[in-house]
Amino acid sequence: MDKVLTTCVYCGVGCGLYLCVDHGRVVGIAPSRAHPVSQGRLCLKGWNAHQFIHHPQRLTNPLIKRNRVFAEATWDEALDLVARRLTEIKQKHGSDSLGVLSSAKCTTEENYVMMKFARAVLGTNNIDHCARLCHASTVVGLVRAFGSGAMTNSITDIKDADVILVIGSNTTEQHPIIAADILRAVDNGSKLVIIDPRMIHLSKFADIHLRLKPGTDVALINGLMSVIIEEKLHNPGFIEERTEGFDEMRANLQKYTPDYVEETTGVPADDLRTAARLYAKAERATIIYCMGITQHTTGTDNVMDLANLAMLCGHVGKEGTGVNPLRGHQNVQGACDVGALPDFYTGYQRVAHEASRQKFEQAWQTKLPDNIGLTVIEMMNAAAEGKIKGMYIMGENPMISDPDITHVRRALDSLDFLVVQDIFLSDTAELADVVLPACSFAERDGTVTNTERRVQRVRKAIDPIGASRPDWDIVCGVARKMGYNMSYDSAEAIMEEIANLTPIYGGIHYDRLDDFGLQWPCPSRDHPGTKYLHKDTFTQGKGKFHPVDYLPPAEMPDEQYPFILTTGRIYYHFHTRTMTGRSESLNREAPEGYIEINPADAKELNIRHGGKVKVSSRRGQVITKALVTDKVPAKTLFMPFNFGEAAANILTNPALDPVAKIPEYKVCAVSLEGSD
Repeated sequence: MDKVLTTCVYCGVGCGLYLCVDHGRVVGIAPSRAHPVSQGRLCLKGWNAHQFIHHPQRLTNPLIKRNRVFAEATWDEALDLVARRLTEIKQKHGSDSLGVLSSAKCTTEENYVMMKFARAVLGTNNIDHCARLCHASTVVGLVRAFGSGAMTNSITDIKDADVILVIGSNTTEQHPIIAADILRAVDNGSKLVIIDPRMIHLSKFADIHLRLKPGTDVALINGLMSVIIEEKLHNPGFIEERTEGFDEMRANLQKYTPDYVEETTGVPADDLRTAARLYAKAERATIIYCMGITQHTTGTDNVMDLANLAMLCGHVGKEGTGVNPLRGHQNVQGACDVGALPDFYTGYQRVAHEASRQKFEQAWQTKLPDNIGLTVIEMMNAAAEGKIKGMYIMGENPMISDPDITHVRRALDSLDFLVVQDIFLSDTAELADVVLPACSFAERDGTVTNTERRVQRVRKAIDPIGASRPDWDIVCGVARKMGYNMSYDSAEAIMEEIANLTPIYGGIHYDRLDDFGLQWPCPSRDHPGTKYLHKDTFTQGKGKFHPVDYLPPAEMPDEQYPFILTTGRIYYHFHTRTMTGRSESLNREAPEGYIEINPADAKELNIRHGGKVKVSSRRGQVITKALVTDKVPAKTLFMPFNFGEAAANILTNPALDPVAKIPEYKVCAVSLEGSD
């Protein structure tokens, strides 16, 4: 049996594991004891990451829809059709009538090739990926505050924190290995502050749990800062030497007294003071957050306010501190780093900056568009309006992951042409005109970048299943059919091009990644990588405080829809279950969707545990199983979005953060009734 070292395909922790190969089949998983992050540990998803690889539903040949029925085709037939239809739409309606979705499930090299294809071949900046739906507000908010939109510290830094503040992250469910590190730190004496509307597993180990009302994060964070300043617990020396904008931010905090915050958030004033003192008095304190912070119409404000809090106390720029977003996908960070975004090239070089554009025009030998493109949600809206005529979707499943999926279905049905590239016939691929079969992570080489900016290898363990091909090879094939010579002999050759164009990846080369990778920024071949950011100076020079005011969610409960619905993930499944839904072990643990209901609400509505309920919003309705639990407060419901047969995103609100354009998955108004 051969053992091939690679990186786990699921969450942003980026655990190291071995694929165990017997006669050309992946038959098991073994953890890497030497990996600096996972250290010989895996979660249940990681232990079962091989089970979908040889599933009989894998796509093995291109499919072309004829008379509304898919039929197998040759690669030449499929690529010819895709190239011809995309060219026709471009010539008839213009480049911006086309849209592209890249994917954090794909390697960094594949995301680079796809974004190059969108800009150099199609001639549009209409390219985006699922980061828009999870951490777009992180990129915008942290860039504004610090100059860099990434996790400031390393995962191993958690053990050095005296206080760990976890806000909007159900870490044991979403990032179990990081949760284990948090619990290990608590065992060794670290204090733990949890800020979350729900009772999560980490709440059992917390020194204090602030159960705020969903969507009131800014009011609570402002309240923490107000207490810290009032009690003179802030760090004047750090503020004076390393930041700007403090006086304006402080003036904005006047109304955020503990009593006002209690009235707004539901958090008792004394608990607010206790949490503020814990964080401010610590020598080293770290903030860990996830999509409970970002997936709001005020997501950018939430992120900037966490940056305000860290700078206020000087808890940034050293080990055991920082503002640390936990990325949801294996390669969300990498996909952002190489410009699978409508406003950035690689390394966050802006498409609207003439010097950056000229640099890439020279490298790619073609004229590039200068306008900022459309985001995921904007593309769907434009498709529904008839402005986007064709889409190329790689590895994304918006028919489950996007908000208001009834609208998404209308948008995709309105397209003149849709091509989907994936490893399974997903809910989205079912709607396509052409489906292109891609390789899984076990059948390709490349890199991914985890949540702590660690660039590490994905290694080919087996030959491609059937006639499937690596995503980058497929995209290059379409490009060549459209008359643009995009050719590489390996994924390593693509990374060499990335390194040449991307300062933060300048020292990233495959021969340097054998020992579990490097953390960017890594600007040159002799650079050791960067364990934590902003050591002596912020990326942009000085950190910038931003005055942020509390704004309520876009949709609040009313008489017709009296409950707040919030959504999220569960431990046993990943994203839209395209992969984990084909794992027998994981399906056995979590076979169906559900909704969490507070016992008082269940009693009032005569809903029994395990019974069927109907959940309705202004956008649609879902029937699912009731789970009666005190994990959720009264008048608040929680639903995992992973399950297509009980799709929470039929209900969710597509209202957007005005800056980051991220939808508000975490708050919408719904009604609830028994359906037995």
